[in-house]
Amino acid sequence: MTERLTTDIFIAGGGVAGLAAASAFGKAGFSVVIADPMPPVTNADADGADLRTTAFLQPARNFLIRAGLWDRLDPFASALQVMRIVDAGGAEATARAVHDFDASDISDQPFGWNLPNWLLRREFLGALEGLNTVRFLPGLSASRLLTREGEARVTLSDGQSIQARLVIAADGRASAMREAAGIGIKTTRYGQKALAFAVTHDTSHENISTEIHRTGGPFTLVPLPDHDGQPCSAVVWMERGPEVLRLAALESAPFEAEMTARSAGLYGPLRLATRRSVWPIISQMATRLSGERLALVAEAAHVVPPIGAQGLNMSMGDVSTLLDLAEENPADLGSRAMLESYARARHSDVQSRLIGIDALNRASMVEAQPLRDLRMRALNSFYSALPVRKTLMRAGLGTGSAE
Repeated sequence: MTERLTTDIFIAGGGVAGLAAASAFGKAGFSVVIADPMPPVTNADADGADLRTTAFLQPARNFLIRAGLWDRLDPFASALQVMRIVDAGGAEATARAVHDFDASDISDQPFGWNLPNWLLRREFLGALEGLNTVRFLPGLSASRLLTREGEARVTLSDGQSIQARLVIAADGRASAMREAAGIGIKTTRYGQKALAFAVTHDTSHENISTEIHRTGGPFTLVPLPDHDGQPCSAVVWMERGPEVLRLAALESAPFEAEMTARSAGLYGPLRLATRRSVWPIISQMATRLSGERLALVAEAAHVVPPIGAQGLNMSMGDVSTLLDLAEENPADLGSRAMLESYARARHSDVQSRLIGIDALNRASMVEAQPLRDLRMRALNSFYSALPVRKTLMRAGLGTGSAE
């Protein structure tokens, strides 16, 4: 006989968002089953390791504290005190405008704290091991979903059946749970890809996240702890797809020369500290954020280009909102009223951030010199007005006022 598990919450997807959700709901006393088709890779050198990093902004850190996760992350986190925007869109690839957005203008805390994604999986899995409310099923995917007014039933890839009051779809941009619920998506393709890797450099990053704009997309360096005694940063280099594939195929020495030039030389010579990984760049939003007994979170609900540290922070906002609603009325978990409240609470924030990031990405891609000059003038204008600068910083953080 096929085993049937009964739980409060079933989570499809064991990425960073899914694991965080499992920990948060498990710590709150809900029974949780979470499944992912691939066992999480928790070592930077292992095949399949996610070499991207996540900068948790202040609201996301507050959620991780609530979920009992932050104490595990804090020893490895690099604070982001300043967001530096550099325009290098002149005839030569040198910095012609540099503007620092300092968190001290609006808060007594840094903007955020940066950590490698592979490390997040390691620490989140460690946290789950201490929760008897959570059962993790690696190597299994959610293949079928059947919902009724009072419950949901999920069939796993091994035939196992899960009965749950709420299903959380955290199974990525190609979400099987979203498709099973008949929820559509709207996708925007930019013809871009991103290279993600880490570098060392001679110049200290001084807890400054630096985003350099020229053409094709931003080149971003985000602080990491020192590597072998040298300052270290995570890099996300966005470019047109064919250019990224060309760069990814280069030997280390010519690649390091090209990335140092693209960084406008601001950190001195850049040296690869990890292998390079390639990621596609799209924007995507589900036509609905919920269905019967189903909530979409993270990339099952929305995907954005990696600009302004918004993607995973939006995902933490999704999970935090769901947890708020569940704790307000545990008996209402997974009900139509709860899920409609969730969709209303998240829709406008998600949509506005998608629109804003789409505009920023398109501006970063421009090639014509007059448009690059216009971009620089707009940046200079935004930065020069302190009230506008503060408003932009608060909007990026997701806070309405200084903290």
